[in-house]
Amino acid sequence: MVTYQVGYFVGSLSSTSINRTLSKALIHHAPDDLRFTEIPIKDLPLYSPDFDEEFPPEGRALKDAIAASDAVLFLTPEYNRSIPGALKNALDWASRPYGQNSFDHMPVAVIGASPSGIGTALAQQSLRGVLSYCNARQMTAPEAYITFTPDVYAEDGSVSDPELENVLTDYMQEFRDHIERVLTVLPRS
Repeated sequence: MVTYQVGYFVGSLSSTSINRTLSKALIHHAPDDLRFTEIPIKDLPLYSPDFDEEFPPEGRALKDAIAASDAVLFLTPEYNRSIPGALKNALDWASRPYGQNSFDHMPVAVIGASPSGIGTALAQQSLRGVLSYCNARQMTAPEAYITFTPDVYAEDGSVSDPELENVLTDYMQEFRDHIERVLTVLPRS
């Protein structure tokens, strides 16, 4: 059986991030042939082209983690109708220096949770615009804007809401199929 390594970004730096809780639930409901590794972003310095000649260890570690992944899953909150600055900073590091874009042809998916009904819709659209420019192979459907209700999430990643369970399971199965389709056409070296 083929196994796919999925790196994932949690866009929030908060120690109580609801998107980190969502990441546990997505991993719990993912197909068995997906393996997950969080790609940390909190220690990255602010990107500057001054670093392009010699990346600091944090920037190199980020690019290495993406290179070790077959696909990337983005979990983003919405800050001021866009993505958090820390996530945008990570995208800038990963796409630089010019000609060494880590997201080129990478299968990716975008999802997010918010206490409100459509809370991450604009953040996801903003992130999709950046990923398009980076030539990532995005899963465009299904879209998922998760309304976060804390009492349905268990520590192990299971959820007590059957409708949410179906959404998470279907989303992760579709992501798995997207990864396979992209890598069949564009194998990563």
